[in-house]
Amino acid sequence: MEETYLLNVEGVKKKILHGGRGELPKLQDGSKFTFHFQTLKDNFERTVIDDSREAGMPMEIIVGKMFKLEIWETLLSSMRIGEVAEFWCDAIHTGMYALVSRGMRRIAEGRDPLEGQKHRCGMGNMFDYHSTGYDDLDELQRTPQPLIFIMELFRVEDPSAYKRDTWAMSKEEKLAAVPVLHSEGNRLVLRREFAQAAAKYQEAVICLRNLQAKEKPWEDGWLKLESLVTPLVLNYCQCQLELGEYYEVLEHTTELLQKHNDNAKAYFKRAKAHAAVWNEREAREDFQRVAHLDPSMAAAVKKELKQLGERMRKKHVEDRKRYQGLFQSSQG
Repeated sequence: MEETYLLNVEGVKKKILHGGRGELPKLQDGSKFTFHFQTLKDNFERTVIDDSREAGMPMEIIVGKMFKLEIWETLLSSMRIGEVAEFWCDAIHTGMYALVSRGMRRIAEGRDPLEGQKHRCGMGNMFDYHSTGYDDLDELQRTPQPLIFIMELFRVEDPSAYKRDTWAMSKEEKLAAVPVLHSEGNRLVLRREFAQAAAKYQEAVICLRNLQAKEKPWEDGWLKLESLVTPLVLNYCQCQLELGEYYEVLEHTTELLQKHNDNAKAYFKRAKAHAAVWNEREAREDFQRVAHLDPSMAAAVKKELKQLGERMRKKHVEDRKRYQGLFQSSQG
């Protein structure tokens, strides 16, 4: 179609190359666009800067999540499913394109998209003209200019229609996800699918830790979230015990006990992990703490200590035999 449509946005022109179908999608925070794009210079040759098809993967943007190139959300919001459109955007909208492109190129190359710009503010990166590692992008940073974007919109998904990464969730969504993940983990444990259950518990912990990072440690909001974290970490550790990942259990229970040194269940799981890796003294100390903190677990502790003693005696006998064999072979 030859006619050029002017979006109701300063410095943007739109030309529909292929009509889409249906109505304009109804968008909300968390909706996800999936699309292919080409980026071209506004010169006689229409030099191609990027092409997502050549990179081998479509682009995804989540509405309301502060994508660096804000104008793209506006452009996509004007499109129907299946539509192909060409957008001319003035330099006022394209100043961040070099940074966006660098990140996309690094991902396509299997590299860290944040490499070289960690611990630095966005402004600092924007004016670091030699930081992109790509000559054409360095030029765009030095001389902001109009760009042409050709986009093909494949689908728009509501937040409930796809599995969302933790970073893409709002506070309310993270809080709502935690009990669901907890319940899914418990169901998988009953089916003895411990690795899958551990992943559910871990995902729930990540949601809560992300929220905790915005609270002041040891104040009410932080403590409320910590009370949700603790049972999930203990469940995760139980799965790791079942999977034989004993050092993983030692790491997480020790971290938990540094904050909550009266948690009998954490001591019990750490004791079992110590016992499994032959740390007899540490295992006995932890089992004794369990019995002191929670007398109702005394019977379980007694059983574990008996098993530990039998295992250690058996190990000592086997070690003596092995050493005797080594000594006799060296004498021979």
